[in-house]
Amino acid sequence: MTAIKHALQRDIFTPNDERLLSIVNVCKAGKKKKNCFLCATVTTERPVQVKVVKVKKSDKGDFYKRQIAWALRDLAVVDAKDAVKENPEFDLHFEKIYKWVASSTAEKNAFISCIWKLNQRYLRKKIDFVNVSSQLLEESVPSGENQSVTGGDEEAVDEYQELNAREEQDIEIMMEGCEYAISNAEAFAEKLSRELQVLDGANIQSIMASEKQVNILMKLLDEALKEVDQIELKLSSYEEMLQSVKEQMDQISESNHLIHLSNTNNVKLLSEIEFLVNHMDLAKGHIKALQEGDLASSRGIEACTNAADALLQCMNVALRPGHDMLLAVKQQQQRFGDLREHFARRLASHLNNVFVQQFTQALLQLYNRSYFLSVPGHDQSSTLAQHSTELTLPNHHPFHRDLLRYAKLMEWLKSTDYGKYEGLTKNYMDYLSRLYEREIKDFFEVAKIKMTGTTKESKKFATLPRKESAGKQETESLHGSSGKLTGSTSSLNKLSVQSSGNRRSQSSSLLDMGNMSASDLDVADRTKFDKIFEQVLSELEPLCLAEQDFISKFFKLQQHQSIPGAMAETEDLDGGTLSRQHPSGTPLPISSDKDMIRQMMIKIFRCIEPELNNLIALGDKIDSFNSLYMLVKMSHHVWTAQNVDPASFLSTTLGNVLVTVKRNFDKCISNQIRQMEEVKISKKSKVGILPFVAEFEEFAGLAESIFKNAERRGDLDKAYTKLIRGVFVNVEKVASESQKTPRDVVMMENFHHIFATLSRLKISCLEAEKKEAKQKYTDHLQSYVIYSLGQPLEKLNHFFEGVEARVAQGIREEEVSYQLAFNKQELRKVIREYPGKEVKKGLDNLYKKVDKHLCEEENLLQVVWHSMQDEFIRQYKHFEGLIARCYPGSGVTMEFTIQDILDYCSSIAQSH
Repeated sequence: MTAIKHALQRDIFTPNDERLLSIVNVCKAGKKKKNCFLCATVTTERPVQVKVVKVKKSDKGDFYKRQIAWALRDLAVVDAKDAVKENPEFDLHFEKIYKWVASSTAEKNAFISCIWKLNQRYLRKKIDFVNVSSQLLEESVPSGENQSVTGGDEEAVDEYQELNAREEQDIEIMMEGCEYAISNAEAFAEKLSRELQVLDGANIQSIMASEKQVNILMKLLDEALKEVDQIELKLSSYEEMLQSVKEQMDQISESNHLIHLSNTNNVKLLSEIEFLVNHMDLAKGHIKALQEGDLASSRGIEACTNAADALLQCMNVALRPGHDMLLAVKQQQQRFGDLREHFARRLASHLNNVFVQQFTQALLQLYNRSYFLSVPGHDQSSTLAQHSTELTLPNHHPFHRDLLRYAKLMEWLKSTDYGKYEGLTKNYMDYLSRLYEREIKDFFEVAKIKMTGTTKESKKFATLPRKESAGKQETESLHGSSGKLTGSTSSLNKLSVQSSGNRRSQSSSLLDMGNMSASDLDVADRTKFDKIFEQVLSELEPLCLAEQDFISKFFKLQQHQSIPGAMAETEDLDGGTLSRQHPSGTPLPISSDKDMIRQMMIKIFRCIEPELNNLIALGDKIDSFNSLYMLVKMSHHVWTAQNVDPASFLSTTLGNVLVTVKRNFDKCISNQIRQMEEVKISKKSKVGILPFVAEFEEFAGLAESIFKNAERRGDLDKAYTKLIRGVFVNVEKVASESQKTPRDVVMMENFHHIFATLSRLKISCLEAEKKEAKQKYTDHLQSYVIYSLGQPLEKLNHFFEGVEARVAQGIREEEVSYQLAFNKQELRKVIREYPGKEVKKGLDNLYKKVDKHLCEEENLLQVVWHSMQDEFIRQYKHFEGLIARCYPGSGVTMEFTIQDILDYCSSIAQSH
């Protein structure tokens, strides 16, 4: 190891002006052993820099190379792993942790000891040595191999002292006087020895010459010793005198300590008393307010609120250890508990009376408004019209405003006596659910009567079993001792719409609407229904939002996610049992205030969803097109409610109703397709535009006006796709079954009508169907024209078909005239049979026949006639070309010209 150290000093550190102080042979922990050396070095120049250098052998193994160096000031921790047992592992914490395994524990200890000494001497920031023996940090490494390696350098670290400027100057002068000092060290050493002997002799002579002065100095020292003895005697006497004073001062100090301790105890006792008095003393005014405060006036409510808050603060004060053992504290806590119980009982009773008073007033107003409904023989619809001229729900804002004054007291009751708080919550739900049930059923009854417009229709779907005595009985029951509603739950009549299985199948069809004519289902009626349905939703939405906002504010259900109840089991919102706080610590069924609000809203407005479903059923029965209006309106209101709160009662209820509306809409579309499949045509009259094609136009026009900028546009697009497919399939089916009208005419007219409808409405999702309709119209128009034109020039057509057949068999065109059946004489004979007069007559018969085939409403006669004219001219040119090619030089021509054809067609069209 010594040889390695000298080699490293010579080859690596001396060129860099560094001194190697300690070395340890290491390898990385947990990896394949690749040995290297960690070296502790210092620079020879000032300021001194201390480093830890990693040195390893080169790959060839013939020399050492410097791999990485760390400044000792960057070393944070040295971890020796174990301070008791020998362990060669250790960690150095620089910017990251380096784990090493030394070749021996002695080398590791020597290296760590050197690091500790360098840290003590050169660094202000001290390194943390963990799991290192304290003996190792105070003593040098034991003698042995490692001491021989590093001991000299460690002593050099401890004993090295830098020369001052004067010493350096003297050494330089001395070496300048001996020029050969470097070249001849032995001669220089002998010279220094001779000079040292001379100086020693001079020193001895000087000491012998100064013997007299030494004797004088000794006498002076003896006299000084005598003076010291006298001073010690005086000090002893002084000490004896002060001893009694010391005892007196000790007694005074002990007395002062006891006084200070007593004062400290008194101060602490006073602090505890002040704490209890300040935090557990309730003012007399607050006590009076809690016992006798007026809960009906605003000032009384404010005084009671302040007193309740003060009482809660006194009861919730965090007592210090030992306070609960004091009798006065126990008595005060008992007093506070009695005050809380008394005030909670008084507050719950007062709020229950307020509920009864307000809801009694609301019920009386409701019964007064609908009093005439119970009079026998009275026209109920006219009574409702008189007392409900506007379709509006009663405003509960005054009730909410009066009750919100008690919101802070409800919060106090919730945190102090949850049992009474939940009892008030249940009473409020009971009262309000019955009140809202009557108001909402009245409201929906008026809406249904306004929709039907006649009393007959409303009586057909509703019964009105209302009795005045029942109303009085229920009103009186509100003033009972229990403060709960116990009367009968009579309500306004509900329209019980017949099930969809008993509906007339015509009501869901686009083909006809049963007994209701088109004039009865005009745009004005549908607009009226749309306005009534929108008004119903617009009235329900603020009602629910206002009630939900009031519930959250009054019952304080927005501030706490957990219910701090003191009751183990209470009645839930639906009359069952609901665990609030279970002794075993099981999870609570209601985990948040949002769930509580939702369940309260469900209990209070339990009649909204069935009433809405009944209203939707009635609207669908009146006119199946109403499902379009309802789908758009309901979707919009659901979207609005979800933007406010996706999990709210309003959003959930409207979402459930929207499912019903969507189901009715889908049923309406399915019925349209079913009615298309069941359509039958007359065998004795021409078909024309099919009824479901015209009804699709009406449906699409109405749907586009309703679904403009609607959120549920995708539902309409899907319905369009289903309907148009059904229209296409059934048009082809009817065309194939038609006997009076040619198939091409049925297809041409109906697909032309569909194409015109889609072009006018510009429905983006039906662009492909629009192109398909145009293609079918064009194809069948061409097919009909070609089929019809074969009849006026039948023999001429057959003759030239034979010519084309001979050419197709391989006969040259100029040799066709040599065929017996197709010679020039036969051609002239056929042409003579079709003079201009006959051609005009044939075209006139053709026009009349086309006129019989086509319907008037589509107005395609001129289009078809113009196409036939073009096709006839094309055939004429084709015949002339065959004559020119197959009968060259024969001079045979048709007896009429293209201009004659144009004149014939024009005159025929004008004459009809």
